[in-house]
Amino acid sequence: MRKTSRAVLLSATAAAALLISACAGGGGNASGAPGAAPGKDDKLSLTVYSNFEGREYKAVTEALNRIKTRFPNFEIKHEGTQDDEKITGAIRGGNPPDVAISFFTDNLGQFCSSGSFQNLQPYIDRDKADLNVIPKAVRDYTEYKGNRCSMPMLTDIYAFYFNKDMFAKAGLTEPPKTTDQLLEATKKLTEFNEDGSIKVAGFMPLIPHYRNQAQNWTPMFGARYLGADGKSNLANSPEWKELFEFQKKLVDFYGYDKIEKFRAGLGQEYSADHAFQKGKLAMMLDGEYRTAFLASDAKDINYGTAPAPVTPTKPELYGGGFATGTIIGIPKGVKNPGASWELVKQMSLDTDTLVQLSNAIKNIPTTEASMKDPKLEVTPQFKTFLDIFGSGKLWSNPATPIGDAHLKAVNDFAEKWQSGKVTDIAAELKKVDAQVDDALAQKAGK
Repeated sequence: MRKTSRAVLLSATAAAALLISACAGGGGNASGAPGAAPGKDDKLSLTVYSNFEGREYKAVTEALNRIKTRFPNFEIKHEGTQDDEKITGAIRGGNPPDVAISFFTDNLGQFCSSGSFQNLQPYIDRDKADLNVIPKAVRDYTEYKGNRCSMPMLTDIYAFYFNKDMFAKAGLTEPPKTTDQLLEATKKLTEFNEDGSIKVAGFMPLIPHYRNQAQNWTPMFGARYLGADGKSNLANSPEWKELFEFQKKLVDFYGYDKIEKFRAGLGQEYSADHAFQKGKLAMMLDGEYRTAFLASDAKDINYGTAPAPVTPTKPELYGGGFATGTIIGIPKGVKNPGASWELVKQMSLDTDTLVQLSNAIKNIPTTEASMKDPKLEVTPQFKTFLDIFGSGKLWSNPATPIGDAHLKAVNDFAEKWQSGKVTDIAAELKKVDAQVDDALAQKAGK
């Protein structure tokens, strides 16, 4: 599964803008009644859009075709490399796919509020589907203000990776559990070249880089984007202040120019040249899917996984982590939404399908039964993510009608903060709050 890098955040924002003007194609379900369920002998062709590619595309195609065990005459046409812009463009053009799969839960507010994705609750009620088998945090990020316009199709959990050989060389016996310990471990694990440049970084503090997005740090400090009133809550949050002050300690240890130069020479996130896979990075935050990349591209790396370290002021947060994932829904205007629902249900609730797909692409299956299924392949490294998933301490981004604009605003602040361009956290975060609140107010006025 691919999650938001800097470029993708921008792309997702652009896609969210498209969603504002999404309009109906043919054959909707305006009454709110569920579309008729197909018969087992019905011959139907279902087109599915997703942004999967390569080995993941092949695995998802195989999982989609499991629908034929119930509906042998279904034909599945899976079109990969279809991002949210292409999905929304097809909806606007009146030629939507029968099922859409998106990597960007942050666009969910737009999908739901614009009607681009249909409300699935009538189907859930008709089929008496029990969504309590899905953890609450996952249920939360797949609906918006009571509108369940999507279902989860596997989950990403973010945790802590560490190079065991580097730890042993530095005399470290266990991964850090607090941010204070993370800072000290970073100092011990970092190696410098003779000219003072960085040879190996203990931990990469720059945001955004790889999975160092601000949202992935929020469970470490208990930081929330929005307050109880639904408005941006950064400047008044001691948790956000602590997060950024800790980040600056890490940056200052290296020196901003040095760590920026080091970052510029690192490999791409989803290539075999990823810094952790090349021994250039000793510790990092990343998703469970990285275990598959390491098994494929870096078999020589001896690594472990653990929950991310947390602030020493809130030890109760340890064991949790950030959760997001792939979502699947029925676009507005499809010709046979009842058939589309059968495929959505298969990909989100069927145990065998979830286990097969999880084993293939190493994402977390999203139901209790699939997590406990004996056919699920679990390495010690992967088990960490399953434990976090079942911890009851999952964090997810709030669904908003402005897509990922609030996330991008905070990451933009982080870039200025870490480089020393701003020094007054409270004043700058007030500007971010105002920017986000203005965007929310404009959307509410439409």
